[in-house]
Formats: sequence, C-alpha cells, structure tokens
Amino acid sequence: MKISFPNDVIRGIFSIPKVKNQPYLKAKLQRIGIKNEEVIQVSLYTQQQVFHENISLNNLEDYLNEMLDQKFRSLELYTKEYLYAYKISSKGKLLTNKKQQKHDFVVLEHNKTKKYLIEEGMIVPPLIDLGVMTSEGKVVKAKFDKFKQINRFLEMIEDSIKEESKLKIIDFGCGKSYLTFVIYYYLTYIKKIDCQIIGLDLKSDVIKHCNEIAIKYGYEKLKFIQGDISQFKAERDIDMIVTLHACDTATDYALFHAIQMKCRYIFSVPCCQHEINLQIKNKSINPISKHGLLKERFAAILTDSIRTNILEYFGYKTQVLEFVDWEATPKNILIRAKLENIAPASSLIEEVEQWMKQLEFEQTLYKLCFKTKET
Repeated sequence: MKISFPNDVIRGIFSIPKVKNQPYLKAKLQRIGIKNEEVIQVSLYTQQQVFHENISLNNLEDYLNEMLDQKFRSLELYTKEYLYAYKISSKGKLLTNKKQQKHDFVVLEHNKTKKYLIEEGMIVPPLIDLGVMTSEGKVVKAKFDKFKQINRFLEMIEDSIKEESKLKIIDFGCGKSYLTFVIYYYLTYIKKIDCQIIGLDLKSDVIKHCNEIAIKYGYEKLKFIQGDISQFKAERDIDMIVTLHACDTATDYALFHAIQMKCRYIFSVPCCQHEINLQIKNKSINPISKHGLLKERFAAILTDSIRTNILEYFGYKTQVLEFVDWEATPKNILIRAKLENIAPASSLIEEVEQWMKQLEFEQTLYKLCFKTKET
C-alpha cells in the first residue's frame, strides 16, 4: 500500500533498520536550496561513514515509500506546523500519528554551507575517544576549532594526492594525534588508499594511549612510537611527512629528515619559532626589534622563508598557505611542498646566507643541510 506524505516536508529522520545486518543505521532528511531549486538532501549513516544524495520534491513520496518498505521501520517528518510519525509494526501494520508542533525551520542554502571532508554527523570512532565528537557524531563545541583545523589539513592533502593508491606517512610530533587518526581514517576508509602511518612523539603516556586507540579500532597500519625528532633515523621509503605545530626547531629536524628521505610530499605547520628571534641583534631592524611582537612575527616569517628556500634548493615545489583563519590561531601558516626534482639554484642558498650574515643569526635547517657536510 502506497502511503501519502505531506508535500511541505522541512526535515525528517528514518530509524529502526528492518534488517539487522543492513549497512545503514539511520537516515536524516533536510530540505535545502541548490541554486534556484529546492530538494531533500538525504544523509545515510553507516557505522563509520555518511553518504549523501539529493531527492527531487517530485520523487520524494516514492522515495519515502521505498525506504519504509525496504530499509526502515520508523519515519518522522517535520513541517512548519506538524510532526508526522509513521511506524511499521513487527506484523507489517502501518501505525501513524500527527501532532501540531510549530517550528521555526528554515531551508538551508546549500551553496553557502561550508562542506568539510569529515562532516559533522560522520561517525569517526577515534575522534569520539579523543573528545572531538559525541557518540552521535556531533562536534563538541569547545573542539570546533580543532575540527576545522583537521578538515583544512585534509583539504591540503586531498588537493595534492589525487593519483595516489599507496602512501607511507610519518607524523612528526603527533601529540594526542587528532590529525594522525583522521588522516589514517580518511585515506584508508574514504579514499581507499593503502595507507601506513607512523606517529612520533616524546611523551610515552600519549604514545601508549594512541596505540591503545589504534588497536581498539583495528587500525593495523597505524602505530605510534616514542622518540625525539632530532634523533630519528631516516628511512628511504617514506612518501609523506606531516607536522602540526612541531615546536621551534623540531620543524627543522622534520624537514631535514624529509629531504634526506626524499619524501614526495611535505605538509608542515610551524609553531613557536624562537630560534632566530633570540639571536637577531642587527641595529638595522631596530624599528622592528624594539617591539617584541613585531620582532617575533618578523623572525617567524624569516624562518619560514629560509625553510622554503632550502626546500626549493633540494628540488621541491613549495607553497606557503593560510592554514586556518587568523581568528582561530596566529600560528596559521602551512608549508606545502612536493618533490619535483627541480634543478637546484645556488642563489636560493646565497640568499639565506646573506640574511644570516647581515642579521647575525644561525638557522637549524641550514646547519643540518649544509654545515654537517662541511664537518
């Protein structure tokens, strides 16, 4: 029997799967605007992912009937004035209810809504353990900036690895590993890339906790090891290195290892760049150095300029990108580099050496790449 549904549906939800082993646990409906047309966007939730499809209003009634017939026992539909409830009993009988219930629902402007690679509502188990999401996939308000950072980082990676099917990655200074887990989840389960990731950090308790989470979810190719970035023994088969807020010269050691290992991809967000700031003494920058904040920012920009010059010298095509909004964090610069074996230009290093001479400082990545060869 075909059911007639209201034609002014704003949102809804399917629940109670008909078959225990069916992939979809629930489905949410939301009326949205795409360009000049309104459609119903359906979000189908599995244990680990969410899938979207858009249903035209003309086809909505057929779609709802098919879903109740084949996939779910329960459906609630909301209009501006009513809640309509439909339930299929265990004996196949249709039970209905209608309640007056005023809501200030609005049609979402789909084109203006920020789309994330990891969306709110998508169940990412490690992010629940780490306190970023609730068990329903809702982002914890206090962690929303972290959620945006993670997605922005994923966007940077996604844009660079479109042709990859297999990747081995090291996350230097992984910390609590919000990013590490999401990169592994996204590349393995969504992009279907054969992905192996190593997270490295100094803190033994953090490493222990992260390994426990990885084991809990059966992430066999994700492991965490305790260690100092400066003492890391470079490998030869690493495709990508990642650093998110590796402090001060830890970023330089990570970039040095990437150069040694000839990593094809580098994604590095620097942090706490004190090294040059503490050394600069030249009077020519007094208008800057007499203001601590200006000197700090000048030193950070100079540090990252040196890093990009050195990466370019070793054959990398580099970009310096805004990572997240300035309001979220002032540490919002990401260095993205891809190895393209560009012929080295000596002028790149000459520029670095000129800066160091004029402003009377030394820089760790330069020393690691060039001074070690001299001794």
